[in-house]
Amino acid sequence: MNGEFLEALEQLQKEKDIPMAALLQTVEAAMASAYRKHYGSSEDVRLLVDPAARTVKLLVRKPILPEVPEGEEMPSLEELEELGLLKYEERELDTAEFGRIAAQTAKQVVMQRIREAEREIVYDEFSHRVGEVVTAEVQRKDARNVFLALGRAEALLPAHEQIPGEPYRFNDRLKVYILEVRKTTKTPQIVVSRTHPALVTRLFELEVPEVFDGIVEIKSVAREPGARSKVAVLSKDPQIDAVGACVGHRGARVQAIVDELRGEKIDIVRYNADIVEYLKSALSPARVSTVLPNPADQSALVIAPDSQLSLAIGRRGQNVRLAAQLTGWRIDIRSESQWAEQPEVLPAAAAQAPIPEEAPAAPAKRLRIYELAKELEVESKDLVEILQEEGIEVTSHSSTVSEEVATMLRELLSGGEGTLDELEAGELAVDE
Repeated sequence: MNGEFLEALEQLQKEKDIPMAALLQTVEAAMASAYRKHYGSSEDVRLLVDPAARTVKLLVRKPILPEVPEGEEMPSLEELEELGLLKYEERELDTAEFGRIAAQTAKQVVMQRIREAEREIVYDEFSHRVGEVVTAEVQRKDARNVFLALGRAEALLPAHEQIPGEPYRFNDRLKVYILEVRKTTKTPQIVVSRTHPALVTRLFELEVPEVFDGIVEIKSVAREPGARSKVAVLSKDPQIDAVGACVGHRGARVQAIVDELRGEKIDIVRYNADIVEYLKSALSPARVSTVLPNPADQSALVIAPDSQLSLAIGRRGQNVRLAAQLTGWRIDIRSESQWAEQPEVLPAAAAQAPIPEEAPAAPAKRLRIYELAKELEVESKDLVEILQEEGIEVTSHSSTVSEEVATMLRELLSGGEGTLDELEAGELAVDE
């Protein structure tokens, strides 16, 4: 072997980023395997590298057995080693003497060891980066998954970690959150996410120096990927406004995050240790008049002006749902007129009231949309729009809905967790 062999190893070291020592060990193991296959011997084989002379020698070490008087049995190699009578000689091997099969074996071993070394390097690099946000490039996609180029590694974006409706086009560059790194029989699998709430936190760290430096702390994030996020922030410096720092001059900082998330709206709210003030802030942009907390079960009754009720609940209950996720409290919203009629009824008590197992079935009854709108103190057109979004064909405010649909609408517009999708198709029937 000559300098050309060393040059090839150095080139391989640059391309694969594998240490030279590991490459030499790989070649040594491969040549030892080829030697044993060709000669049927188990002698030790080692590489002798002289960087100055640019030479590589392959040496085989053989034991020199001492002479034994006639009639005596030759001791074993272990016994000779213990007695200090075992000596070795090394001679250089001519690799040209290796047969074709032996050479092929050496090549296969080298390639296998290099692939193993590459896998270990990729795993070691990314296993320490779980929880980071990195920029990846879309390479391909199948029916469910998207595959991204992440340096020399490939990342997997599963269907359940994709933002609903987000297009993934070839060569698109986007930021992803590293969820986990799995060891496999092939290349390590790097699983990433576009929906994880921590992605929003990391994006704020990248865009807002005060967040990165720890002056502004992100206390909580609630997210409905692709639609809206709420971020609670707290400043540790009284001279710095946490919300203003995150929004940036003319909204530049938060807009950069919105653009990265393909238009997902972001509400930045002020964190407060006082749960009453925190809940008021979490329900922004709506303005509420009263918050009645129940710390025993972390629930709260929120009273909002009649004009602010729809805004506090949000489209399909999104605003109150995100506020509940953000604070960790169950929220029940009532308008001021509703509260004036039944001030003694607290939502927590209503939620915990036992339901008789054998309660008689309510008689089938249907309600006009305008009647239900009047009861819920919302516009008829808003109810029509909600029903149409749920796939129910409604033409006007005079259409009727079943009591089951009416009940679900009441829960939805009061901040409940139910949705119309939970009803059977037969229960969603609408009469014109």
